[in-house]
Amino acid sequence: MSALAILGGKPAIPKSLDPYPSIGAAEQRAVFEVMQAGCLSGFYGSWREGFLGGPKVQELEAAWSERFSVKHAVSVNSNTSGLYAAIGAAGIGPGDEVIVPCTTMSATAMAPLIYGGIPVFADIDKGTFCIDLGSVQANLTDKTRAIIAVNLFGQAAPLKELRALCDARGIVLIEDNAQAPLATENGQYCGTIGHISVFSLNYHKHIHTGEGGICCTNDDHLAERLRMIRNHAEAVVGPAGVKDLCNMIGFNFRMTELSAAIGSVQLADADAHIGRREYLGGRLTEGISGLEGLTPPYVRPGCRHVYYLWVVRLDQARLGVSRSTFVEALEAEGVPCFPAYVAPIYQLPLFRDRIAIGREGYPFSLTDRIYNRGLCPVAEDLYEREIVAFETCAFDVDDDDIDRLVDAFRKVHAGCTTLAEWERKKAS
Repeated sequence: MSALAILGGKPAIPKSLDPYPSIGAAEQRAVFEVMQAGCLSGFYGSWREGFLGGPKVQELEAAWSERFSVKHAVSVNSNTSGLYAAIGAAGIGPGDEVIVPCTTMSATAMAPLIYGGIPVFADIDKGTFCIDLGSVQANLTDKTRAIIAVNLFGQAAPLKELRALCDARGIVLIEDNAQAPLATENGQYCGTIGHISVFSLNYHKHIHTGEGGICCTNDDHLAERLRMIRNHAEAVVGPAGVKDLCNMIGFNFRMTELSAAIGSVQLADADAHIGRREYLGGRLTEGISGLEGLTPPYVRPGCRHVYYLWVVRLDQARLGVSRSTFVEALEAEGVPCFPAYVAPIYQLPLFRDRIAIGREGYPFSLTDRIYNRGLCPVAEDLYEREIVAFETCAFDVDDDDIDRLVDAFRKVHAGCTTLAEWERKKAS
């Protein structure tokens, strides 16, 4: 084995990986056509023609509905906006509890908070990193009004079981499907199993419009509410004849014609964009399988994993080195990886210090246990000690690059004894 790069050896990956070229000539043509037409947004914030957006927005929504076999696709300007609209459409209000996974992008938990709802944090499954069904069941109360399931890193949460649970209790299942377009559970697309789902078209995602999102539902009433909340609901509910006024405080979550034009092209090429990530994730998993102390991503039986991130679990005791040293050695070999993902959301200052809405803090009462360390032990352990992630969506790699990435992991793994000695000397 050649010397580890962190100790002066030659890196396994001699140059930085190229960024993935996610925008091409077709997107440029689509933007040019919109610019030539001169209509950059077709929306009006009043009940008239144009309330539902311009031709490109409606074209994207129709194509999205067809691709995912859903009755309604409602475009928005971000996944975050989509979550806010979804929580509003679900009728969440002050004091209502919404169960969310503690490991996710912060917007997932902020959505209920905006309406005065109480985010209740569930732990995650150690194998899939998605919300744990048992933890969800343990957190159900008579105040629970919704569950947000995040299809984290590109894999489905236990959606079928969560939907059955929600239907039995008369509550709403919302899928945060930002990271898992074209992922499936038992042959059904993620983003089509919940009562409402939200897709992300943010620049860092599998397919994107720079910023953007899509809400999906098969429920006519929920679709109407999503469209109202997206576009100044308070100003249009009267002339539109809307009778259910709960949460009809509108926002401006509208997508531009430019973004929609790009989105249609990206959606048409989704299989190619996402297939590359899936192939990369599979090859990396195959390449490190069998290495003691490293657990590659687990794919649930009957599920398709689309690898927004390729996430390895690292056992420091079995490797004999700390995660920080292992990651530092990988980076020296040229692997653009990072430890952990995000800290459990309840560790954010707004929960720790009880300041969110207004200067007096929360507009509702939360028990002390919400913030205590140890609330979600699996998520805390994964965050603090185990997870090492590689951003599959970010890089343009060929088979040779993948081989070099695998070689780097195997090289660092084989050098753990040497690394342990280096780590001890560094600490002394």
